[in-house]
Amino acid sequence: MSIDPSSIPSFGAPQPPQGGGQGGPAGPPPVVVPDQALVTQLLDQMQLKHVVDEEGDLAAPWEGFRVYYMFRGEQQELFAVRAFYDRSYPLEQKAEILDLIDEWNRETLWPKVYTHTHEDGVVRLIGESQMIVGTGVNLDYFVTTTANWTQASVGFEQWIVERLGLQKEIEEGGEDDASSDED
Repeated sequence: MSIDPSSIPSFGAPQPPQGGGQGGPAGPPPVVVPDQALVTQLLDQMQLKHVVDEEGDLAAPWEGFRVYYMFRGEQQELFAVRAFYDRSYPLEQKAEILDLIDEWNRETLWPKVYTHTHEDGVVRLIGESQMIVGTGVNLDYFVTTTANWTQASVGFEQWIVERLGLQKEIEEGGEDDASSDED
């Protein structure tokens, strides 16, 4: 299945009406059951570099984080866009981080962000958005939502850097660790 390039969203700006020529409106977009091939086409059209990892999940890497596009469930009925942010935080900073991500989660729709504490006490952030797609979904809705979730994952990284005042540290090359050298 091919995605019409004009259906790629502009992240919030209204799209001009399509159709309406001699034959009138083309009708509603098709309902599809999305799969990895469709997401790959979307990422290609968005001109995003992507790879398939060792577990078979599609991932788009950015500096400092990766966004995964995953299908889960017995029938691959759950689609998730999950961002894994590389920056680590010491366990002593977890309360501050939780306050910040609570603020993010209250003020935004996606991704919902949570912490993951590793056995060694290092805290990392994960962002996640999900939808059930097993019975089919409107193609335009799927494309728009996936693109918006991707943009929001990038936006969270920018937001947390700003909120923690990390821009100077990143510019100096110390982005792997926000506050300590425990890793």
